[in-house]
Amino acid sequence: MPRFSVIVPVYNRIDEVSELLESLAAQTCRDFEVLIVEDGSTEPCDGVCARYPFVKYCYKENEGRSIARNRGMELASGDYFLFFDSDCVIPPVYMAVLSEELDRRQLDCFGGPDAAHDSFTPVQKAINFAMTSFMTTGGIRGGKVQLEKFTPRTFNMGFSRRVWERVGGFREMFSEDIDMSMRIRREGFSMGLIRQAAVYHRRRQDFAKFRRQVYVFGMSRITLKLLYPGSLKLVHTLPALFLAGTVVSVLLGAFVSPWWLLPLGLYVAALFVNALADTRSLKIALMAVPASLIQLYGYGAGFIKAFVQKILLRRGRDEEEEINIRKGKNERL
Repeated sequence: MPRFSVIVPVYNRIDEVSELLESLAAQTCRDFEVLIVEDGSTEPCDGVCARYPFVKYCYKENEGRSIARNRGMELASGDYFLFFDSDCVIPPVYMAVLSEELDRRQLDCFGGPDAAHDSFTPVQKAINFAMTSFMTTGGIRGGKVQLEKFTPRTFNMGFSRRVWERVGGFREMFSEDIDMSMRIRREGFSMGLIRQAAVYHRRRQDFAKFRRQVYVFGMSRITLKLLYPGSLKLVHTLPALFLAGTVVSVLLGAFVSPWWLLPLGLYVAALFVNALADTRSLKIALMAVPASLIQLYGYGAGFIKAFVQKILLRRGRDEEEEINIRKGKNERL
């Protein structure tokens, strides 16, 4: 019986799955199995999976990535479940590092950071900077400095079989990994960051798709706040405040004095310098500036829209949210 069961939901990602499995085949520690759960793809990757004897392939109708992960856990035989996105590449020592760390300290749930591989495109590297820099996300994705308690996410996340048996599976919702982490923490399980267990995360291929992604992230943060009263932290509001501050600065700069644009200009300059030092590439640093602004403005816009609709106007709440909101209120009484 393997120690780890790697579970990956897939939807029309043949090329990504091929690269992911190739990286898993190169692991120095082989105490794992892989479950690829094809979620109703029109271009299935069963042919790719058949090349690797450690892969179990499952095809199911399209129901969403959370239900696909839950199906993978039902089929898994390992003591720990590991979750990657199909667009990840896993360093050869990942399993060895993870195994050694779990031997050293007891963790029920864990995760690691993500990074950009040398083979990634300049756009992907710029987006990686935007998603991992302390100047844009506050380091909440496993960076060295963080403004929020570490929360594992499914591009690089794991937990024990015991956690699954008590907490259950993922819910089909946006930010389902954060929801899962919160449920695990509420049950009193230990949770930690394994900083050395990083993965290469390919992310979006263009800025338009990236903008849509972070916009949804911003909206889902309000859903999480409704499900878990008290979970909203200052760091989550910063993109919305930055968006509002930018609008005020631009208006004052246009109608009062150009000096009101100075703070924004200094921030953009600081972004560029930080990106240049981090990536050591002028081209990527120049692209990292718009990527970072897209991350901040996109997330902020989604956050503000959901805040107005779901909290101020109380529109768009589903039944499950309302039940959990009432439960949260009762727990505080």
